Amino acid sequence: MPSRSFSVSVTTPPPAVTMGIGLAWTTSTIVYVKMVEHYLHEYGGYSPDPLTFLAAVAARTQSIRLMTGGIQASFHHPVQIAAQAAQVDVLSHGRLDVGFARAFLPYEFDTFGVPMEGSRQRYRETVEAVLRLWTEKGVSESSEFFQYSGVNSLPSVVQTPHPPTWAAGLMSPETFSWAGDRGLNLLMASPPRAAELPKARENVELYTSCFQEAARETGGSPRVAMSIPLMIGETDTDAVDRALPRLRAHWQVFGEAAESLLHTHSSDYAKYPQIVKSIKEMTDDDLIETAIVGSPETVTERIVEFRRALSVDTFLWHIDYGGQAFNDMAGNLRRFREQVLPRLPE
Repeated sequence: MPSRSFSVSVTTPPPAVTMGIGLAWTTSTIVYVKMVEHYLHEYGGYSPDPLTFLAAVAARTQSIRLMTGGIQASFHHPVQIAAQAAQVDVLSHGRLDVGFARAFLPYEFDTFGVPMEGSRQRYRETVEAVLRLWTEKGVSESSEFFQYSGVNSLPSVVQTPHPPTWAAGLMSPETFSWAGDRGLNLLMASPPRAAELPKARENVELYTSCFQEAARETGGSPRVAMSIPLMIGETDTDAVDRALPRLRAHWQVFGEAAESLLHTHSSDYAKYPQIVKSIKEMTDDDLIETAIVGSPETVTERIVEFRRALSVDTFLWHIDYGGQAFNDMAGNLRRFREQVLPRLPE
């Protein structure tokens, strides 16, 4: 993503802004702009600081919600995350959702000098500490990873008790169960191969069951958001022709970034080399079946299918895959708004 894209994206007036970066559709029609955090590679590396980007979006919008998808908690101190996220919550008048991710790319860990081994515990303790900083005064922590005493995080968050919080789940069942146990919302992505969709369903069911068990005491309902590529054409053939070369390019870049997982030996990421294998085995059918691609009628049907199969209540449309032009992305989302959204059941 060249620097020009940031300028175009945050200066175009609504609805193009709210649709030009990303759109999330939910059963209650709330929309989000979501931004990731990655470094050093074309896979996400043009977005090293999602909160900075979302602050710029907040200054140019009034109602759209803002989501980090997600802050790589393994690389940050909890006081830093709590304060910086709260500042965006204040600037946006309470429109921020905070998604957390553990990080999984070895070259990012190496660059920051953070060991991959132990990152699961580091991630969980960081998220837990941020939640305490948002909701308590005089917070003290004594952890293997950070220590402080009597801390009051400033500024205070606007939303009560804190911004909606999401945990990103990729492959590890432990992440899905922990998110459910902790009462967090679930943020996930469509897997690279159709054969892996049943496993994704198992992980969502694990999350839901753990959440519901914990909710007996804490209340609340599980929420599942899925980031997934979207392409709407005049016909199914038109959509596939538009999507396939761009999806191939996207997964090639992702595969290059993930290649370093093959040389990583960490019990916290024991299953992650499977990602590289899955990408190398992807077929064109996989590319289409793990995305939402087709005519307006087909896209409507596919959305309903994914909602039913994976309990998805929020779709985070991945629209910038494969280096698409801004006008192509805006047109794609315009077709969603005008030709798909009216067809969708409440």
